[in-house]
Amino acid sequence: MKCLRIYATPDGHSHFDEVELPTSKLAVHPDAVPFDVTASYPASRVRFIHIPAGMREVSWHTVPEPVMTVRLDGAVDYETSDGERRHVGPGSFVLVEDTHGKGHLSRHSPEAQTVLWISLPQGLVL
Repeated sequence: MKCLRIYATPDGHSHFDEVELPTSKLAVHPDAVPFDVTASYPASRVRFIHIPAGMREVSWHTVPEPVMTVRLDGAVDYETSDGERRHVGPGSFVLVEDTHGKGHLSRHSPEAQTVLWISLPQGLVL
C-alpha cells in the first residue's frame, strides 16, 4: 500500500516521497474474506480537524510530531521547500514528518474540510 510522505532533510528542506506500507492478508472477523492489512502502529492521539470554508492558504509550517493525516473530504495542495507540489483529495492519507526546518505550505480547496489527524510519536517503523 503506497503512502505519500512529507519529510525534512537535515538541512531543513522539505521533500515528498512515497513509501510502501507492507501488508499481509488478514481476516478481520471469522467469516470475512482476508483483506490487505498493515502492521499496527502506536498512536498517542487521534483528532478530527474541521477546516472552515474559505481557509485557502496556510503559510510555511512544520508539524510538532510525525502525523498521519487522512482527508475525509475536501482537498489540499501541498508544496515542499524544493518547489514540488502534490494534490491530495478526499480519501487520501499522508505521512507528515517535517518536524524541523522550513516546513511545507498547504493550499486548501474552498469548501469546508474534515481531516483525521493521528499523532505517531515514533513515526512509522517500516
